[in-house]
Amino acid sequence: MKSNKKNNYSLTDVAKMRGLPQFSTMVKPVGSACNLDCNYCYYRDKSEIYGGKMPLMSYDLLEEYIKQYLSGVSQKHVTFCWHGGEPLIAGLPFYKKAVELQEKYRGDKNIENTLQTNGILVNEEWCGFFRDNNFLIGVSLDGPRDIHDAFRRDCGGAATFDRVVKSIELMARERVEYNILSTVNRHSEGRGLEVYRFLRSLGDFTQFLPVVEYVRKRPVGRPLIVSPDEEDAVEAEWSVSAEGYGQFMCDIFDEWVRYDVGRHYVQLFEVTLANWCGVAPGLCSFCETCGDGLLVEHNGDVYSCDHFVYPEYRLGNIMNREMVDMYRSAEQQAFGRDKREALPMECKRCNYYFLCRGECPKHRFGYAANGEPYKNVLCEGYKMFFRHTDPYMRYMKRLLDKGEPASLVMQWKR
Repeated sequence: MKSNKKNNYSLTDVAKMRGLPQFSTMVKPVGSACNLDCNYCYYRDKSEIYGGKMPLMSYDLLEEYIKQYLSGVSQKHVTFCWHGGEPLIAGLPFYKKAVELQEKYRGDKNIENTLQTNGILVNEEWCGFFRDNNFLIGVSLDGPRDIHDAFRRDCGGAATFDRVVKSIELMARERVEYNILSTVNRHSEGRGLEVYRFLRSLGDFTQFLPVVEYVRKRPVGRPLIVSPDEEDAVEAEWSVSAEGYGQFMCDIFDEWVRYDVGRHYVQLFEVTLANWCGVAPGLCSFCETCGDGLLVEHNGDVYSCDHFVYPEYRLGNIMNREMVDMYRSAEQQAFGRDKREALPMECKRCNYYFLCRGECPKHRFGYAANGEPYKNVLCEGYKMFFRHTDPYMRYMKRLLDKGEPASLVMQWKR
């Protein structure tokens, strides 16, 4: 998604370029290395960029990353997001070293650690470390057994549902703070309420991420996930349809707005309400511009975004270029503005633009009615969701404007 349109700079753009640097990072200490072989994983094949090898980030590189990140940002609250692949493959000593280095370089900054895992390696020792060091753990679980195991198998082809649920139950007993990340794929369509009720029984915080991928088939082995612009690319069989995703989220919302407001966190509902209220949504997909979240690979390479780890989006390496300089670079600032500038005029004139902002550029391979590119392929699903939730969002906004809790919408709904 690189726009050929002329950039129009807003006051916010200028302030971002000239003001104090405020950015986040996602770090991949083992790159795309993983103990699962999920069909829809957009990161599994990134090892091909590095000759098929994904060694563990060295302690010297870990120290350089932590030092640069903490010295480069101006914000006082700094979040380290450990990701993969499967980041627990790095081993417990690696994260103990990371916490030690954070303490060494933190200065007057407050530090938070988040880690996204498939849950397979979680045990009592990991739980003790997470709890004692206040890690927030994201666990991937797609729903009931048949939905989860449809696409989330280990490298030997075995099902993983029982192991993941066991890990979640262990974290709950050990008082580890966690949330559940659930993909919405073709297998999930029509089962939103069932999925939500199941996940609600396991935790209070849920993210639902739509899966839309393109693949290129290979003579042997799993299809290669590629950019939809590539020759011979076809939509993956597991991709959710726009209408299927919209209905999935509407079905969940109807349950949530009746029983769970203020009790259960669903990311899409929270960011939608934030945009209704005119406050920062806290999720880059629903902001006007992006580019504030750098991706740091196992070898120190830095990319514009976790979803754009392609050679053309590589900004440099932390061993020979400061991370803050990469963030301030013309190419990264242009990447961020392209989220707004590349959109078709049809999108910018849409009544719901203030809510979706075109959503994530990774899903923008559709076309507007007049043929303009870069329309989000999930557009109709989001419109369905925004239309359906409109009266409830307006009511919750009025409640909040009066200083009353949004949860009072449940009485109004009933």
